[in-house]
Amino acid sequence: MISVTTPSIEGKRIVRYHGLVSGEAILGANIFRDFFAGVRDIIGGRSAAYEKELRRAKEIAIQEMQEQAQAMGGNAVVGVDLDYETIRQGSMLMVSASGTAVTIE
Repeated sequence: MISVTTPSIEGKRIVRYHGLVSGEAILGANIFRDFFAGVRDIIGGRSAAYEKELRRAKEIAIQEMQEQAQAMGGNAVVGVDLDYETIRQGSMLMVSASGTAVTIE
């Protein structure tokens, strides 16, 4: 399923708007503790394992959003916005994806 941050998809015509869709993924405190325990992984101030887990959370959030769009009858999502928020005083990180489900042809 095509998902874009833009309000339209070049070369495609939006024929129906289905509504707002979203998906979320939350990384818990155990994940952070495990990453920081393995600081050996950090090179130049970056942790490859931590970045990999954030990418996985983003993919989960996008997949949930796309599944919701498909359930509404859409075949694409436009206006996608990704947000990263800390919750529970920084012990958890939430990745959320939202956009508008549409049918394109």
